[in-house]
Amino acid sequence: MSGTPQGLSLEKCSDKKDTLYKSVEIEIRSGEPAVLLSYEWFTSYAAKQLGITIGKCWAPPKAHHNRLTLLKSIHIYKKHRVQYEIRTYFRHMTYERLTESTLKTFLEYIQRNVPEGVAVKVTKKSVVNLPPSLNDSVRRLSLQ
Repeated sequence: MSGTPQGLSLEKCSDKKDTLYKSVEIEIRSGEPAVLLSYEWFTSYAAKQLGITIGKCWAPPKAHHNRLTLLKSIHIYKKHRVQYEIRTYFRHMTYERLTESTLKTFLEYIQRNVPEGVAVKVTKKSVVNLPPSLNDSVRRLSLQ
């Protein structure tokens, strides 16, 4: 008797190949730069624990400012105005050479622990094989 359960076959589990990702860029944004710095530290620590290669981590030098000017009164006094400003801070983190299963685990963990007021955007760059028609063309060019 083998160590696998009766209903589970090892051949069925290994049929699907893992997708390889060249790099994954995570952009986080918030109104508080200290929260972003703390969350960047958290994601970098989680990546180190999973053995993920950490690429470039950077932030733009200035925040994005969105200003809105409104009247103080709804009916009159156009020269009495108030101005509101929303500042949005960004941080970008790049992780390199990931498999699909590792990426799913990593993203689920960091997205479940996102602090309040932080938005996360993930951009993936995968590695794919050349189509057979292009592969033949490349071989012909390399032989010439």
